[in-house]
Amino acid sequence: MNDLFLPGLSRRGFLKASAAAGGGLLISFTLPGLMGFAEAADGDFSPNAYIRIDRSGKVTFIIQPVEMGQGTYTSMPALIAEELEVSLDQVVIEHAPADDKRYANPMLGFQVTGGSTSIPANWIPLRQAGATARTLLVTAAAQQWSVPAGSCKVENGVVVHPDSGRKLGYGELADAAAKLPVPGEVPLKDPAQFKLIGTPAKRTDGPAKVTGRAMFGIDARPEGVKVAAITICPIIGGTLAEVDDAPAMAVKGVHKVVRTKDAVAVIADHTGAARKGLAALQIKWNEGENGKVSSADMLKNIAEASKAEGVKVRAEGDVPAAMAKATKKVEVVYQVPFLAHACMEPVNCTAHVRKDGCDLWLGIQVPARAKTLAAQLTGLPEESVQVHNQLLGGGFGRRLETDFVGHAVEVAKQVDYPVKVIYSREEDIRHSSLRPFHYNHLSAGLDEQGHPIAWSHKVTGGSIIARWAPGLFKNGIDGDAARDACGPYGFPNLAVHYVRHEPPKGITPAFWRGVGHTQNCFMVEGFLDELAVMSKIDPFTYRYPLLEKHPRAVKVLETLREKSAWDSPLPAGKGRGVALTYCFGTYAAQVAEVSVDANGMVTVNKVICVVDCGIPINPDTVVAQIQGGTVFGLTAVLFGNITFKDGRVEQGNFDSYRLLRLNEVPPIETHIINSGESPGGLGEVSTVVIAPAVVNAIFAATGKRLRTLPVDPAQLKPA
Repeated sequence: MNDLFLPGLSRRGFLKASAAAGGGLLISFTLPGLMGFAEAADGDFSPNAYIRIDRSGKVTFIIQPVEMGQGTYTSMPALIAEELEVSLDQVVIEHAPADDKRYANPMLGFQVTGGSTSIPANWIPLRQAGATARTLLVTAAAQQWSVPAGSCKVENGVVVHPDSGRKLGYGELADAAAKLPVPGEVPLKDPAQFKLIGTPAKRTDGPAKVTGRAMFGIDARPEGVKVAAITICPIIGGTLAEVDDAPAMAVKGVHKVVRTKDAVAVIADHTGAARKGLAALQIKWNEGENGKVSSADMLKNIAEASKAEGVKVRAEGDVPAAMAKATKKVEVVYQVPFLAHACMEPVNCTAHVRKDGCDLWLGIQVPARAKTLAAQLTGLPEESVQVHNQLLGGGFGRRLETDFVGHAVEVAKQVDYPVKVIYSREEDIRHSSLRPFHYNHLSAGLDEQGHPIAWSHKVTGGSIIARWAPGLFKNGIDGDAARDACGPYGFPNLAVHYVRHEPPKGITPAFWRGVGHTQNCFMVEGFLDELAVMSKIDPFTYRYPLLEKHPRAVKVLETLREKSAWDSPLPAGKGRGVALTYCFGTYAAQVAEVSVDANGMVTVNKVICVVDCGIPINPDTVVAQIQGGTVFGLTAVLFGNITFKDGRVEQGNFDSYRLLRLNEVPPIETHIINSGESPGGLGEVSTVVIAPAVVNAIFAATGKRLRTLPVDPAQLKPA
């Protein structure tokens, strides 16, 4: 099986065995990602992940990715347990400390959980680590028994010599194994021998979450902690002018009113007092330059900006020449709105700032960035900042940002005790980083049979990469904004351009579950559906010739056509729509069945999904991720829209920023194809593909094409 992500990996340079503190075996490994950390010049080894086996036989795995509902705490230990021949419940999880050097994501080069990279990045390294530990333990036992290592086997954390019946547990062998040299080559198990990988497994984090023992950031209670309610200037980019403390200080339980450049926080014994004190304040804000900013103005500005040619991202063939020969030319504009993340757990951070150190308790996707920011704001060296990362009650990209960490540290600097700063739902939505607003031009030239011979896609919108990872923003191109601009399809003549157009200062374009795919897949799959209908060719059939280089995609579509009963008729007012994506190394397609009533209200009756994510680590997690991502995406398709008026976000709580309700969730049917390939990412795939599937189904039901999200029932009412 090919390792697409870690070329040239040397096992000898990758792994190191040593005695763990207190005795036992420590398997350390460094991953050759973008950072390339290895053994330091002074001889100190700085691994970015490791396995410990102590004298009791307990296996401890230091895990780099954070757990935010995606099943990391179950799927990643399975990779080690499979090769080490132990059960999943024999592996204890410890979360990695905040350290970009030792615990970098091997695909991205720094400590981050995102981009559906956790499994693809660790598929080979974690298995190698487990296999190396197993080999060392077997070798130690064989030497003790004076028998060939090949005559021994392992089962359930025990090395067995079948011929003599002798057995030794891993704990009994750990010290001896730690003294052995690391083998240069370690065979990995053949997938046909897998016992854990590919088998449904209960979530290891499930019991603690069900019983309430699980610790999320919002649950942190360090000794002496007090709670702060915060309000941030409602005008984007605005600042604090003045506030009178007296009304808040009159509230029982309130201790202090704290000011920052753009916010006011009330610190109290508990949340109720803090919120009551905050509500009592009369605050004046400096609006700054954005006091009149509106969504209408932003739409006008981005539409004008989109007329520019933009920077060439991709070019194949000769699009102008093909267009000139085309029998038919089609040009359309698609657009998607700003979107907030609206995680179940509002963003929060508990901070304790002292003269000699700072502690943070929170859930965040970039713990090392939180550590760096706290050091900058306090003037402390980074080694004096400790990040106690907790479980995340939803991330979706929101916790790739550190703005809420900055506010908590600025508040905590003004007191001498720990302060838990919790955003209200309104503050969370109104000051969220946002998926960018995009305004894209697509055009195609068709031959006499209606097949596309030319494809052009111009992406216009703000750049996340330029702000968040400026080293990756090269030649004016945001690779995330332009990704998936032609899907997995092979067009004989192709052109993709990018026009960078930033929103007003203070609006933060940011990653959102599915990132650039969520914008462009909606547009590409919607436009392709338009071309199929225009050419009077079935949408499935229309796609097949364009996927010659992607046989896995063809199989996904063929399976979906069968499982969705695509060729069976539906009553009037109902329709089916199909959409396909290849993202994060995974192929997935969905058919949505919808109905539209006389008022234009859309009901999604059923969603059928077929997914090929390579080898599925835990099929139960695959299904859960498809379901969760579909619901997340459906919310955005039907309701998601952040709008601005007079420099302010108009939405606040879930009354104005609607989520899909339990009674609105359709049956979601998932079919998994195990192609035997290396695993792809999964957490964002169904969020990407559901939008075009629903919009294409709406067209099938009503004959009305939507090129703007969210769905507007007024556009679907019968004339």
